[in-house]
Amino acid sequence: MEKIVVQGGDNRLVGSVTIEGAKNAVLPLLAATILASKGKTVLQNVPILSDVFTMNQVVRGLNAKVNFDEEAHVVEVDATGDITEEAPYKYVSKMRASIVVLGPILARVGHAKVSMPGGCTIGSRPIDLHLKGLEAMGAKITQTAGYIEAKAERLHGAHIYMDFPSVGATQNLMMAATLADGVTMIENAAREPEIVDLAILLNEMGAKVKGAGTETITVTGVEELHGTTHNVVQDRIEAGTFLVAAAMTGGDVLVRDAVWEHNRPLISKLLEMGVEVTEESEGIRVRSQLENLKAVHVKTLPHPGFPTDMQAQFTALMTVAKGESTMVETVFENRFQHLEEMRRMGLHSEIIRDTARIVGGQALQGAEVLSTDLRASAALILTGLVAQGETVVGKLVHLDRGYYRFHEKLAQLGAKIQRIEANDEEE
Repeated sequence: MEKIVVQGGDNRLVGSVTIEGAKNAVLPLLAATILASKGKTVLQNVPILSDVFTMNQVVRGLNAKVNFDEEAHVVEVDATGDITEEAPYKYVSKMRASIVVLGPILARVGHAKVSMPGGCTIGSRPIDLHLKGLEAMGAKITQTAGYIEAKAERLHGAHIYMDFPSVGATQNLMMAATLADGVTMIENAAREPEIVDLAILLNEMGAKVKGAGTETITVTGVEELHGTTHNVVQDRIEAGTFLVAAAMTGGDVLVRDAVWEHNRPLISKLLEMGVEVTEESEGIRVRSQLENLKAVHVKTLPHPGFPTDMQAQFTALMTVAKGESTMVETVFENRFQHLEEMRRMGLHSEIIRDTARIVGGQALQGAEVLSTDLRASAALILTGLVAQGETVVGKLVHLDRGYYRFHEKLAQLGAKIQRIEANDEEE
């Protein structure tokens, strides 16, 4: 077992950092490769993350050939053989995002059996929107013994209105609709950049997808899809995490390859706090002076609102801003677990239902803390940068799901941080 140890205090981050391909994009892209009955699909700029290895195993379990060249950050998938209908439990159970194979398997084979997914323990995160949409397209769905089973000789187009703009449901329905008979319209669709990236891949494979990035996505079904080569979009959440890290340490950091438009909701709040943020040819640059940081009020919303996946990191930033900040979490319930760990470090905070009140500018002390989910792990490490003394962060299994060599990138910017073996940790 491993832990990350941070020596807090003087950790002003300076320099540049390069962002990986997006975890939240590559997982559905890998699922989409199942749809290609002709040719190989090559994904470039693939991040080396535990979730990617898990999804590769899911796709292999469906009888596709998967080769991951880690040095080149390239995954090649050959799904031209007979795709099996059942996604293997031992991999699907590990990761929430693996539910996105349901639509592609059903569209390609006419029958899909997928284990109920696992992953971060953030509230209930229901998948009813996925299932309702597939039923509208003609699928017969049953749930028994921990499995979701869907059957349809061929899906048909449908007019689907989603009660909530779920990213996963939008992706599942988009992929299923590519091989459906007729036109599918998805209203109140998710608009995240990762949705746009998936649509680009599908169209490169021969699909007819329009409107991705807007509230209404239209998919005209085709007979078959083929392989292609695609470059995975940059990870806006990793970029945002480093923008916040620079801001809360009074740093000066260029986040290379970060896309301004993808990070606009976060940038607007950084500017409101008093952080200097500029768009440069190579990425986004943050310059921060701690004495200028002001308290702000933030509410998470589906894109183009403030991303829930930046909520934990931004609450870490709030700890160094003068005054009382509030964070309202509207996307997932039970996503303030990291604040309980931060209280061990001296954080003054109060949680009332979906709102956290954070008193900034208080002296924080290093402590031993445990990651509660993926983004919480990053938030606790960032808090350790500004706390006095030593902070030890355990349960790194969460961190490795979404950040590649996070401690090394921080160290290159000047952070006093290391990753060590620790035999006393229980994961």
